[in-house]
Amino acid sequence: MTSTPVDIQAIYDAAERLNGVAHKTPILTSRLLNKQTGGHLFLKAEHLQRTGAFKFRGAYNALAQLDQEAHQRGVLTYSSGNHAQAVALAGQLLGIPTRIIMPDDAPVIKRAATEGYGATVIPYNREETTREELARELSASEQLPIIPPYDHPHVIAGQGTSGLELVREQPDLDMLLVCCGGGGLLSGCAIAANELVPSCTVIGVEPAAGDDATRSFQTRTLQTVHNPDTIADGARTPSLGDHTFPLVMELVDEMVTVPDSALVDTMRFVATHLKQVIEPTGALALAAVLSGKVDVTGKRAGVLISGGNVDPEFFCTLINQS
Repeated sequence: MTSTPVDIQAIYDAAERLNGVAHKTPILTSRLLNKQTGGHLFLKAEHLQRTGAFKFRGAYNALAQLDQEAHQRGVLTYSSGNHAQAVALAGQLLGIPTRIIMPDDAPVIKRAATEGYGATVIPYNREETTREELARELSASEQLPIIPPYDHPHVIAGQGTSGLELVREQPDLDMLLVCCGGGGLLSGCAIAANELVPSCTVIGVEPAAGDDATRSFQTRTLQTVHNPDTIADGARTPSLGDHTFPLVMELVDEMVTVPDSALVDTMRFVATHLKQVIEPTGALALAAVLSGKVDVTGKRAGVLISGGNVDPEFFCTLINQS
């Protein structure tokens, strides 16, 4: 197993911590989808998780392990939306004040939800500073612990519980496809799959414009990207992290990318045939299958649908594109 402080036991412990707090999300299937792809697909519906994304798992698992001083002082994080909402709700449930650094162009629906959970939002301009730099400054000046969106052992372990649930329910999967931004979800799910279904091929999926993890995987050297131009706002991360980079290198079997057009096609397919609304980032893993980047013919494939937080007007604009 990896030398980083995340292992299957940490995911088991996170599952216990989340029991009765996080939703055990359903696994969706579709005969049409199977016919069209030639495989048997099992979609883990994390867009039906609390706050509308898998992020609640990692945020709650991390905040639940803070000491009493942190409970009183509060916590700080940075996020374009889904982790922000997750930390805000986890803080509300645990009685911990939360401050969230969000880009000023973050989706309106995500900022509104974050504030609705009681968090204080601190907006910033992507062109003037980075969220990480701003977080370091605020953390130092106000003595607030930072709960980052993906590069934190407790966050990774919490995200891994989604993969744990999937492989426990479908233990004979041939492959598992997971979206990748900073690699927290991919790392956690890879740990679970490698432990419970060692023969399962784990595939990470990124937007083509934000292919830093794919390039890192191919070169075995950490690569970066600056503010990639993609509708998958949850995958606009600059790079894999200190924890997630070695986990991805060790446990993931393949990385692929898909263009934004494939995300739109996938969102439209899911809305039309599965009657579900998913966000662009949430469509990444399934888009790799529907666009032909990953061949699932004759395979049993688990697919993480990571989130469903998308502005209604933006969603309608996207799926109505010709």
